[in-house]
Amino acid sequence: MSDPNLRQPIVVVLGHVDSGKTSLLDKVRGTAVQTREVGGITQHIGASFFPAETLQKICGPLLDKLGGTVKIPGLLVIDTPGHEVFSNLRSRGGSAADISIVVVDVMKGFEMQTYESLGILKKRKVPFLIALNKLDTIPGWTKISGGFTSSLKKRDRSVVDELDNRIYTVVGALSREGMISEAFFRVKNPAREVSIVPVSAKTGEGIPELLSVLIGLTQQYLSKKLSGSREETRGIVLEVKKEPGLGDTANVILIEGILRTHDQVVLAKRNGPVVTKVKALFMPKPLDEMRDPRDKFKLVDEVVAAAGVKISTPDLEGVLGGSPILGAGDGGTITEVEKRQVESEVQSVFIETDKLGVVIKADTLGSLEAIVEMLKKTDTQIRSADIGPISRRDVVNASLVGDKDRYFGVILAFGVKVLEDAKEEAVSKGVRIFSEGILYDLITSYTAWVQEEKEAIKKAELGEITLPAKFRVLKGMVFRRSDPAVFGIEVIEGTLKQKSDVMNSRGKTVGMIKQIQDKGESITSATKGTEVAVSISGVVVGRTVIEGETLFTLPSQAGMRLLQDKYKVSMSEEEQSLLEDILSMKRKVAPLYGF
Repeated sequence: MSDPNLRQPIVVVLGHVDSGKTSLLDKVRGTAVQTREVGGITQHIGASFFPAETLQKICGPLLDKLGGTVKIPGLLVIDTPGHEVFSNLRSRGGSAADISIVVVDVMKGFEMQTYESLGILKKRKVPFLIALNKLDTIPGWTKISGGFTSSLKKRDRSVVDELDNRIYTVVGALSREGMISEAFFRVKNPAREVSIVPVSAKTGEGIPELLSVLIGLTQQYLSKKLSGSREETRGIVLEVKKEPGLGDTANVILIEGILRTHDQVVLAKRNGPVVTKVKALFMPKPLDEMRDPRDKFKLVDEVVAAAGVKISTPDLEGVLGGSPILGAGDGGTITEVEKRQVESEVQSVFIETDKLGVVIKADTLGSLEAIVEMLKKTDTQIRSADIGPISRRDVVNASLVGDKDRYFGVILAFGVKVLEDAKEEAVSKGVRIFSEGILYDLITSYTAWVQEEKEAIKKAELGEITLPAKFRVLKGMVFRRSDPAVFGIEVIEGTLKQKSDVMNSRGKTVGMIKQIQDKGESITSATKGTEVAVSISGVVVGRTVIEGETLFTLPSQAGMRLLQDKYKVSMSEEEQSLLEDILSMKRKVAPLYGF
C-alpha cells in the first residue's frame, strides 16, 4: 500500500540519440509516441504517470521475492530528447528531477551524449541508474520466460559471457568518470554503486527489474525529498495548444504544491508576466502520454504534485513553452515578487547583442536554451536568441553580420516558420537559414557547413600559393641543362607544385618550376618520397644548380604570411619545421621576408 505522505518521484529518461529511450517507455506505457515523432526521437518534453497499481502489477512477483512493496503513489516520467532539455527542468536553481534513467545501447556502450548527460546529472546531483537497452541484439540472445536473473541460468555460457563483457564495458566507462557501478544483481551497496539493468524495449525483458530497482532507490534514499512541503505551487509549461471545445490550453508539469480550479497563477509571455485564474484542470487517463492521449482528458478540481496536467485559462495565447508557472494557492493572490521571479527566469534565456554571431529562433524556451547551450560548447558566438517565427528583421540582422563574417551571417531555426517577407529578404541578401526537425541535427548541420566552407576556402587559397617543399637533384638524371633545364628530382619533404619559385640553401632564388612529369605524364604536384622530372626556367645545371644539390620552394611574401598566420596550425610538425627553415634561409639575404 502506498504512503499518503509521499509524492510521486519525477523521473527523467536520458541517453544518446537512438539509444531507445522512447521505445523503452512505450513498452510499458502501451502507446506509440515514437512513431509519430520526427526521426523517431522525442522532440518536446513528454510526461507519463505510472500509478502504483500498475507498478505493483509489473513488479509484484519480483518485489514479493525481495520482500518489498510499492510505497510511492506512482512515477511521473519525463521523456526528454536529451540532456539539453533536462538542463532546463530547474527548480530553485537545482533540478526538478528526483532520479534519472540513462539509456545505453548494449552494443554501442557510452556515446557522446551519454557522457554529456552524466556531466549534467553530476552537476545537478541527480541520482541515476543505467538501462542497458537492446538486449535482444546480443548475438545468440533469445527470449526465455521467467525473470531476467533466472533466465541467465538457462542460457548458453557464451551468450552470458558476451552480456558480461558488455556490462563491464559500461562499468569501465563509469569508472573513468569516477563512479562505481555493477550489474544490478551484483550490487552490494546501492547508495555507492550505480545499478546497471539489462533490458529490451523490443521483448520487454528486464523491465520489471528496471522498475523495481528504480522504486527501491527512490523509496530508500529519496523519501525525505518526496515528503517535502506543499506550500508553494510551482510548475513548468511544456507547451500551449488549442483543444477542440476548450480553446487554448497549457500542458504543465506540476513540480511542487497543489493546483486547484480558480487558483490565481502567473505565467510568462515574451513581453512580460501575465496573471490569470485557472478555469479548468484536466488529467490524462493513467498511462496516456500527455501530448498524445488516446482517450479524452478527465476534468478534476485539484492536482497534487508531481503531476502532468492540462490547464484551461484565459490569456494563454503567447505563453512561452518551457517557462515557469507559479500558483498563489487556495484563494491567494499573486504578488509582485512572484511576477518578477517569473520574468527574471524567462528573460535570462534571451540574447540580444551587437557582436558578431549567429541568429537563433526557436519555438520554446527549452529548445532555445538547448540550442544556445550546444552552440556554446562549439565556441560559436551568438548575436541574438529569441522565440517566434523568422522575421525580415532577423534576416537583416544576420546579413549585417554576414558582411563581416560569412560563417556567422546565418539563422538557426527550430520549430518555427519563416515569414514571407523574411524568405524574400533571405534570397535577396543571400542569408542562409538552417532548419532541422531534430535539435542535434540542427547544430551538426551548421557546424558541418562551416567546416566544409572553410575547407573549400583553404583549398582555393592553398591552390594559389607556393607550398613549402624540399627536393634533391638526382645525379645522372639531367635531360637538358638550360632554357629550361630538365632533370630528375626526389621530393624529400612537403609538396612540390607547378609555378613554384625555387631557391638554394643560401636563400638565393634560382628559377621557377614550369612543369612536373611522372612517367611522361604531366602532373600538377608531387609529394614526399616521389621521384619525378621537372623543367625549371632560369636554371643552368652545372652553374646555378649542381647534381645532388638540395633545393627548396619559395613562397611569395604574401603566401608566406598566409601560411604562417592561417595555415601553420594545420601543418604537420615536419611541414612546420620546413617552413621555418625556408624562412630562416631567405631572411639571411632578405631580412624582411615574411613580415
